[in-house]
Amino acid sequence: MKPLAIDLYCGLGGWTEGLLAEGWQVVGFDIKRHVYGEHRYPAQLVLQDVLTLHGSQFKDADLIVASPPCQAYSYRAMPWSRAKALPPPDNTLFEACFRIQREASEAAGRHIPLIVENVRGAQKWVGRSRWNFGSFHLWGDVPALMPMTKHQPILKPQEYQRRHGTGSWFAIDMKSKRAGITNPSDISVKGMGCGSVSWHQGKGQRHPNDPRNYFSTSPARKAASAMIAKIPLTLSRYIAVTFKP
Repeated sequence: MKPLAIDLYCGLGGWTEGLLAEGWQVVGFDIKRHVYGEHRYPAQLVLQDVLTLHGSQFKDADLIVASPPCQAYSYRAMPWSRAKALPPPDNTLFEACFRIQREASEAAGRHIPLIVENVRGAQKWVGRSRWNFGSFHLWGDVPALMPMTKHQPILKPQEYQRRHGTGSWFAIDMKSKRAGITNPSDISVKGMGCGSVSWHQGKGQRHPNDPRNYFSTSPARKAASAMIAKIPLTLSRYIAVTFKP
């Protein structure tokens, strides 16, 4: 019988893909269905507000993973006076993960591990993360031994063009680099995720995928946000192997 994992705020299923690859059964919960072309959640999906869930529903689970929305934290980390002047963010969605874990563990009569992922900027509001995989910061029952991320120096646009040709584009976003995206042509969607991606070319020209070309509520930008926020397969598979009974 396959072990059961619960994926909260599952999005496109970055956690789920690694869990499925390692032989887990996964049920994802999200308030909406994310479908962008061929990209969609790969397992059983329940459309429900996570805040309405009670952890006792998951007493048979062996692992809970979660990626609560990061936009409020990411925006407040921006170097803009408007962002700095905002009141503290609402941590309700983040804290709900630990409430659900506590209720699930009490109902099961055993500890059910939880891994919560969010951005670096969340630390100011929810406490220091226990570990990070590039831009992906983790809280909860993070294993003592975790894979190291390879340092990838950020090249200036001129140096990037020298190495890859004048037609190449330079990505400065570390989250996209950790996810294996070093060139806009590597992704099939347009826009920006969590306010953290910029594409640059010489002489002030914009790439067609530049997020400034799209409204913040456009489907293209929402798709890019979901893709960039997706948990890297290397990380999700490691967690899947570590906690597999």
